[in-house]
Amino acid sequence: MKRFIAFDVETPNSANDRMSAIGVTVVENGMIVDELDTLVNPETWFHPFNVQLTGITPVMAEEAPTFPELWPILCPIFDSGILAAHNAPFDMSVLGKCLRAYGIDWKPAAEYVCTCQMGRRCFPELSNHKLNTLCAYLEIGLDHHQAGSDSRACASILMDCMDRTDWKRFRRTYDLIHLCTLKR
Repeated sequence: MKRFIAFDVETPNSANDRMSAIGVTVVENGMIVDELDTLVNPETWFHPFNVQLTGITPVMAEEAPTFPELWPILCPIFDSGILAAHNAPFDMSVLGKCLRAYGIDWKPAAEYVCTCQMGRRCFPELSNHKLNTLCAYLEIGLDHHQAGSDSRACASILMDCMDRTDWKRFRRTYDLIHLCTLKR
């Protein structure tokens, strides 16, 4: 049995060390079995670009739980499988920076797969492999830059790609201490 935790984060500014939203979609044995979608109070400033991109305003996030308040819920989910994200080095770095910013110890490294990389292998004919491009091609519903929708789309792309290629070829390890993908 393989369990994957597809996740997507939205950020309030270009520092990318805090989250304004997180979406989590759990895939087990090729099926979505659980989902979590929540705004996050980043306890920092919002850049107008990020507000325009995500639609998340400081007022909307003000009453949302902070990352440390969410971590007791997220940690057991993240510990239960291999992480997956679209353009995963970005989401992994935001997760690592957020853990660091709040002084939360998790583990030194986490396994992950990137559905953007998988999409490149499975669909070389596409002009790009952005989340919205793959979703349009695969006819997957997407409300782009909404964390819950993006994580569900990532999970759907993951399941499709797993039918086409060996996911183990895309397994990577992210160094949460140095915030980088470790060489294989």
